Amino acid sequence: MTTPVTPSIAHGQPWTVAGTTLSSRFFLGTSHYPSPQVLSDAVVASGTEVLTVGLRRLQPESGGGNSFWQRIQAMKCHILPNTAGCHSAEEAITLAQMAREIFGTTWIKLEVIGDDYTLQPDTVATLQAATVLAKEGFAVFAYTTDDLVMAQRLRDAGCAAVMPWAAPIGTGRGPLNPYALETMRRRLPDAVLIVDAGLGRPSHAAQVMELGFDAVLLNTAVAQAGDPVRMARAFADGVAAGRAAYESTPMPERAAAQASTSTVGVPFWHSS
Repeated sequence: MTTPVTPSIAHGQPWTVAGTTLSSRFFLGTSHYPSPQVLSDAVVASGTEVLTVGLRRLQPESGGGNSFWQRIQAMKCHILPNTAGCHSAEEAITLAQMAREIFGTTWIKLEVIGDDYTLQPDTVATLQAATVLAKEGFAVFAYTTDDLVMAQRLRDAGCAAVMPWAAPIGTGRGPLNPYALETMRRRLPDAVLIVDAGLGRPSHAAQVMELGFDAVLLNTAVAQAGDPVRMARAFADGVAAGRAAYESTPMPERAAAQASTSTVGVPFWHSS
């Protein structure tokens, strides 16, 4: 059965990142989909307004990827180019500068990988590159770990958004250290924080949004689902539900049970 393609309407109050006002808090990647049409349908179903695109996917030096780029442009979303595959600050800076020329945007998703097995970012090199790019006028969306001190330093370097992982890229395991994420949100109340990588289910997205994160960014969880279009919509609903829960101020957790129905004034009978 083909999933009907209808736009997500799970948009909340507008919010701002890098000087741009958005309604959706769901950023979506564009790789590994079964077909270009499934990608297009998933984007519509997700209601996303921001798409990440890898410069290497386009192969600009050979003119490759033109049809893919034309399809992306037709979706009328904000483009967030990324430096995926870079292993040094210098390489990431060069790729970011190329992306600015090709895509016509100062937005850049900064990725500098330090370990090829876990795809854990090299946070030292990330900070070096972020510092240079921010000074050059880029709006840097920095992929990092859930380390609070590094997140503070990336914010202080001028990053438009700090993007900690929930778990290693592509694992789909969900938040491995919710405490670290919660602490980061509490300690950086004015920073734009976007969870990037490791989310596998809509409930994972709802969980991190309930902590107060501004948005989530994911790719594999939608692209490699059995039904990417339906999963894209499910994630949009999860993001919206988590944000609504956060804004509604959830009840406090308690150590003991507490009756939800009052017994004050209710007669009490007992048998003799």
